Amino acid sequence: MKAIQLTIFSLLAFISVSFAQQKAVEKVVIKTPTVVCEDCKERIEQYMMHEDGIQSVNVDYKKKITTVTYLTDRTNVEDIKAAIANVGYDADDVKAEPDAYKKLPPCCKKNGGVCAKPGT
Repeated sequence: MKAIQLTIFSLLAFISVSFAQQKAVEKVVIKTPTVVCEDCKERIEQYMMHEDGIQSVNVDYKKKITTVTYLTDRTNVEDIKAAIANVGYDADDVKAEPDAYKKLPPCCKKNGGVCAKPGT
C-alpha cells in the first residue's frame, strides 16, 4: 500500500513541476503603419527573431499589422514595439528610430519609390 501511495505522490509531484515550468506565452498585434512592402516584412521578421523571448513574428504589410508571439518572462509589449522602432518602423505609438529609418531603402520609406522585387 505504501508503494502505491509513494508512486501516486511521485506522479503528482512530477505533473505539478511540469506545469509550473511551462512558460507563459502571449500574442500581441501591433499596428505598423509604415510597413509598405515584402522587403519591410522580411526586415522586421528577421530582426525580431533574434530578440530574446520572441517565438514567432508575422508581418502583414497589406493590413499594416505585425503579430508577435513571445515569452512573457523574457520580454514585453513595450520592448517589442521598441525593437520594431529600432529596425526603422513605427509600432503603435512608438515612432521609428530616426537613424534606422534613414538606413531603410527608398522603397521602404513613407511615400517611397517602387520596390525592386516584383509583386511588392
